[in-house]
Amino acid sequence: MYRYIIKGGTKLQGEIDVSGSKNASLPILAATIISGKTTKLYNVPDIQDVKTTIKILEGLGCKIKKDKNKLIINSKYMKNTMIPEDLMRKLRSSVIIAGAIIARFKQVKFSYPGGCDIGARPIDLHLKNFKKMGIKIDENTSYIECKCDKIESQTIALDFPSVGATENLILASILGKHEMIINNAAMEPEIVDLASFLNRMGAKIYGAGTNTIRVKGVETLKDVSYKIMPDRIEAGTFLIATAMTGGTIKLNKVIPEHISPLLHKLSECGCKIIEDKNTIYLSTNGRLNGAEIKTMPYPGFPTDLQPLFSTMLTICKGTSIVTENIFENRYKFMQEIKRMGGKATIEGKTLIIKGVKKLHGANVESTDLRGGASLVLAGISAKGITKVSKVDYILRGYENFDVKLNQLGANIVKEEGD
Repeated sequence: MYRYIIKGGTKLQGEIDVSGSKNASLPILAATIISGKTTKLYNVPDIQDVKTTIKILEGLGCKIKKDKNKLIINSKYMKNTMIPEDLMRKLRSSVIIAGAIIARFKQVKFSYPGGCDIGARPIDLHLKNFKKMGIKIDENTSYIECKCDKIESQTIALDFPSVGATENLILASILGKHEMIINNAAMEPEIVDLASFLNRMGAKIYGAGTNTIRVKGVETLKDVSYKIMPDRIEAGTFLIATAMTGGTIKLNKVIPEHISPLLHKLSECGCKIIEDKNTIYLSTNGRLNGAEIKTMPYPGFPTDLQPLFSTMLTICKGTSIVTENIFENRYKFMQEIKRMGGKATIEGKTLIIKGVKKLHGANVESTDLRGGASLVLAGISAKGITKVSKVDYILRGYENFDVKLNQLGANIVKEEGD
């Protein structure tokens, strides 16, 4: 385990590039299995979740070459259809690999996935709809076994617009014989990126980015090169960090429309924002105002940015109200923020924040990816020294997090041991 030692009280100022998207990379890496050919991916973030996914693919028999943010994946000789249990437990999104393996081999065996403890994220929705596709599922052991003779494409209506379930259904149906229609599909930009990648390979996917997606099965896929989209959550994180410290930032290689709900709320709080095609400028002048946010599936306010925005609200004027509609345990980080002088109460899904002028340094502990990042932001803006332990959670999803923040003027040292 690593920890960050943060000397707070500095303004963040400068210019950085946004890395490739974590949440787009993982399903696209899974999708490389289906073709049985060679895929070249660019702008892949160098983060722990990607490294874990690479280990899973290698364990299945894929040959992978890595050169900085470029990956070459050859899945031609893959024969193993069992996802390693130890790696499955490290990564929630590993369940998406199941859909890709089913598409190619018509069978897969895996254990229940792990990941951050931010609430119930059952895979029942995945399995329920796999069954509708003619896939037989055996859960009588500690593993889940899925088998079928063929994928039975049909119309499926998701109970909830789950990103993971939408991705899994798309992947599983790529080589089906007929047309699959997914209603109430997730509309996140990462879904669009996955569909764009698969279509480049020769798939026929229509409607990605809307709540109805159609997948017309094809017989084969081809070699392809593809560049991963920028990470909208990383972009939002650096904007919020800059706003918290009263600084200025130029954010490059970003797609502003992907984070428009955040930009609207930052403006509402008092930030000055200028958007260009692939650039966002943010500046602040004085203490920010409080706000009210409610997390919703895309295009609503993203749940992944809620802990970071809520942390910013702890030093904004007045009372702010946050409603978390996606994950019930997403407020765990606030207990650590209270150690730093934050004032907030939790009432069910609602977080009521009373802004203070300043947070103060303390010893705090990450409990999940985004909550951990929020503690780092709190430490940068706080008075004194903050020690954030268990930052391995943070390394799962941010590339060179401390390095980029230091480039903007933060004072963070990463060291081993908690």
